[in-house]
Amino acid sequence: MGARRRTAGRSRLLARRRRGSGPAAPDDPFESRLPELTAHIWHAKDGELAETGMGTMARRLPAVIARAAGLAWRASRADTAATISLNLAAGLFTAFGLLATTGVLTALFSAGPTPDRVRDALPSLALVAGSVALRSGLQAAAGWTQARLQPQVQRLVELRLYEATTAADLTALDDSTFLDDLQRAQTRGMNAAPQVVQHAVDVLTGAVGMIAAAGTLGVLHPLLLPLLLLTAVPEGWASVRSARMRYATMLALVGVARRKWILSDLMTERRHAAEVRSFTMRPFLLGEYDRFAAHQRRVELGLARRQTYAKLTGDVLKGVATAGVYVALGLMLWQGWVPLAVAGTAVLAIRSGQTSLVNLVFAVNQCYEEGLYFGDYLAFCDAAEARVPQRALPPPDTDSHPALPADFARIEVRDVTFTYPGSDAPSLRGVSLELRRGEVVALVGENGSGKTTLSRIMGGLYEPDAGEVRWDDVALTDVLQAEVWSRVAVIAQEYTHWPMTARQNITMGRGPEHRPGEPEDPAVLAAARASGAEEVVADLARGYDTLLDRRFQGGAELSGGQWQRLAVARGFYRDAPLLICDEPTASLDARAEHLLFDRIRDHAAGRTVLLITHRLASVRYADRIYVLEHGKVIEEGDHTTLMAAGGLYADLYNLQASAYQGGDPLGGHS
Repeated sequence: MGARRRTAGRSRLLARRRRGSGPAAPDDPFESRLPELTAHIWHAKDGELAETGMGTMARRLPAVIARAAGLAWRASRADTAATISLNLAAGLFTAFGLLATTGVLTALFSAGPTPDRVRDALPSLALVAGSVALRSGLQAAAGWTQARLQPQVQRLVELRLYEATTAADLTALDDSTFLDDLQRAQTRGMNAAPQVVQHAVDVLTGAVGMIAAAGTLGVLHPLLLPLLLLTAVPEGWASVRSARMRYATMLALVGVARRKWILSDLMTERRHAAEVRSFTMRPFLLGEYDRFAAHQRRVELGLARRQTYAKLTGDVLKGVATAGVYVALGLMLWQGWVPLAVAGTAVLAIRSGQTSLVNLVFAVNQCYEEGLYFGDYLAFCDAAEARVPQRALPPPDTDSHPALPADFARIEVRDVTFTYPGSDAPSLRGVSLELRRGEVVALVGENGSGKTTLSRIMGGLYEPDAGEVRWDDVALTDVLQAEVWSRVAVIAQEYTHWPMTARQNITMGRGPEHRPGEPEDPAVLAAARASGAEEVVADLARGYDTLLDRRFQGGAELSGGQWQRLAVARGFYRDAPLLICDEPTASLDARAEHLLFDRIRDHAAGRTVLLITHRLASVRYADRIYVLEHGKVIEEGDHTTLMAAGGLYADLYNLQASAYQGGDPLGGHS
């Protein structure tokens, strides 16, 4: 709730800023009903960007460039060093070429016959040509090393984010703030990382070009250096002003961009297609999209007009400044402070410096903008890595963690309490229970009673806030997570439709690699046969090699019940001593449900089964049943004992039984 309130507060702040400056967002009938749509996370930094001036950028930019350099160095030391060295060398040859131009002009402007002057200019001309060629070659080589660097940086940042996210404690993915930070880091932050590196190199290139031009002017005459700034400032001002206009416009269009994105998803995604057609939503969706697109077009046309005015103003000021430079050069020539050749070289140096400054200003803007999102990425990765449990990390030695017993005698849950992040009320309150080897133990209760949470704690996915789970005399919190998970098989109600082959959906990468023409792994066949997935695979065009995703050529799509049989086959294939079945028959019809429970009982012979289901007819043969209500165990016993007690279990069982026996649980007539 706190994260949502903060998001709503930011949305209102952005709305006030839009009304106060820049183009206003359109009046939107959805604004009051869907206020969370006004601030898309992709644009989370637009307000900061719109209010940032060059002074702030100059103060913060060194830290951004330092982080970019550190990332590039970790991605590839050789390419990073080569990119920096080649750009610096190119800058040196730029300055050398400008200084050599002075020799060419001095020879050409000297007294004497024209052939002699041209001949005298040839050595300096050769130096100019050689420096230009070398500079071009060095810049091409720098571009190549920079192009090599970008995919290496991309790979590094992607791996870090996914390594941290997949290793973080599962409760992190129940934390709304963590999820918001993850999406922001993944959508803009991760893509910004290689861009920051690229723009940091562009800043270096522009700075080297500026220094080369400034150094040349300083060598020619100290008074020439201020002339470079005089001509470069107007164009730099126009670039900065144009960029800030673009940021302000982007800020004003945050809500519109988000709505367009949502409408686009509704019109193009397969999961919405049937309802779009059956409810004849096409005209409405197209009309809404066109309304927002028309507003965006008007705002962007206004931006183009204002940017053009800024550019024209900058060009006029640049023209005035250029005229002032030529007047100043003329006065310096008249007074004899500089020779004509030096003045000609100064003009070339000033023009080179102008180009470098414009490139530098643009690169600084881009580097700073992407650096903000790159900062989000770094902050998220640091936070995610801080939430990686020590038990998930490789141990420094094999004796640092105890091992689970190879064949446990019992599993004990002792006084376990657990609260989800951001929740005020605990989901489990002092729960204690026991599973003995070879038993089928059922958890029963209404929605929200804590059944799935308890099963995840027993499976090592969550750590309790208090209490413990022990396999014989070993506490789960002392054991490496990977070892716990290797001893548990889960058949869950919410399972993933893996876009892989049918075989990979069963083995999940744990089985031996299968090559065409080889016989099928007997363990795969046994799991498919036991779960009923064998019949599903038999109907697929390529059998176990069929890709189960229709978005790809040759892919197939399964029904809900067929997917559930594959999910059951995954659990059977794992062949673990503890099998957790969490609503394993949710997508099955009555006949398939009855058959699956028979198969689970057969498959679980000699193993321990934790069964969670709302269909109480399936738990009557469990060795022991625990009834949960509001996170507490309120009843315990077998079916006969609980029915005789006449408590919640009996009420729920009789309620379901009456529906099958012709009774009406709503009090009407059958």
